[in-house]
Amino acid sequence: EEWGNPSDRVYYDYMKSYSPYDNVEAKDYPNLLITAGLNDPRVAYWEPAKWTAKLRTLKTDKNVLLLKTNLGAGHGGPSGRYEYLKEVAFEYAFVLDTLGQNNT
Repeated sequence: EEWGNPSDRVYYDYMKSYSPYDNVEAKDYPNLLITAGLNDPRVAYWEPAKWTAKLRTLKTDKNVLLLKTNLGAGHGGPSGRYEYLKEVAFEYAFVLDTLGQNNT
């Protein structure tokens, strides 16, 4: 019972209090890069997609909201000698671009 039983109202309310999907509301959000891995056994690829869709529906700003699904990644990211570096480079590029540092 590490996380509690959601059938018990006390645990259900607690879990809902930190659920990213259930806490989306109509307001401004910062620039967001949401990532998913198609082969993730812990967080199914559709969960970040569903969260992204809800954010896009409710957010009230014009900030960037990007969903990137890696078709070869699992929960710990992609496998391969240099694949994780490509992921890190993409994340840095997103941050630099949203800060206006996109010297192309």
